Amino acid sequence: MRSAFGTTFDVPSGYLNTASTGVPPTPTAEAVTAAAARWASGQDGPGATDASVAVAREAFGRLVGVPAERVAAGASASQLVSLVAASLPEGSSVLVARGEFTSLTFPFAARGLRVVEVDLEEVPAAAGGHDLVAVSVAQSADGRLVDLEGLRAAGAPVLLDASQAVGWLPLDLGWADWVVGVGYKFLMSPRGCAWLACSPGALERTVPAAANWYAGDEPWNTVYGLPLRLAPDARRLDLSPVWLSQVGAAVSLPYLASLDLAAVRDHAVGLADSLLVGLGLPARGSAIVSLDLPAAAVDRLAAAGVRSGVRAGRIRLAFHLYNAAADVELVLEALR
Repeated sequence: MRSAFGTTFDVPSGYLNTASTGVPPTPTAEAVTAAAARWASGQDGPGATDASVAVAREAFGRLVGVPAERVAAGASASQLVSLVAASLPEGSSVLVARGEFTSLTFPFAARGLRVVEVDLEEVPAAAGGHDLVAVSVAQSADGRLVDLEGLRAAGAPVLLDASQAVGWLPLDLGWADWVVGVGYKFLMSPRGCAWLACSPGALERTVPAAANWYAGDEPWNTVYGLPLRLAPDARRLDLSPVWLSQVGAAVSLPYLASLDLAAVRDHAVGLADSLLVGLGLPARGSAIVSLDLPAAAVDRLAAAGVRSGVRAGRIRLAFHLYNAAADVELVLEALR
């Protein structure tokens, strides 16, 4: 058991795979376990999760700098990105970073829109010639950060995927048209929850392509029959919630939103950069590290108890608030 940032985590030494799956704080795991027990004994009805949905929605808004009434709740990044894709006119041009995570790019390509790839560093300069820029704040494959200020100055409509950044990086993204993020990575929630924050203008033009009873103005009164009566705010884009996932998110997200995220960033990035320096590589300023190492290195890391991932042919390690200097030493010792 580890203590960090005012709570505890049942996380083993060498767990550096948060970019794939975050480990929950103990109170989050306990809340989900208790909810599963209530479910198993028939104690909870479907409406028991409504309060959790509201709490998690508000906390996600705080984490990205958007009020709760402009945040929609869904189940995955691709599901929410598909709402944006459905809202673009035929023939629209979408600019993306080369090698971008496909849950962000496939919804546009599948709709038959023109999707143009450029190197990540070129995105801000190329933004002006397109109807939308869709880019991750931190790249999934290697943790590189997009130039947010340059992108904001470009003035083009923007969809940001914050899934690999929200939770460790302080964010104020109220200027972006859309911001999507999933819960199961650095937000340390169960898989099955995601959110889409919208600017006022973007909300007006986002098509509720997955309209359902839970997107109604009063969900428990919009279960049957027409006419269409959707919520007036971002809840009109909601998907019926994954219950246990939202229960966990309602604990993890407010906890993270209460922290000094600059301190979390400094902690996680400090560990990541110290690993790079220990390997004779330059610091990169991201909590996610990508290493070009022989395939045998994966086995050496696993044998040492290091949990990592392999993405784009490279070893990916990710540091979060529950990691410590001992994790860095474990990796360095395994690779020496």
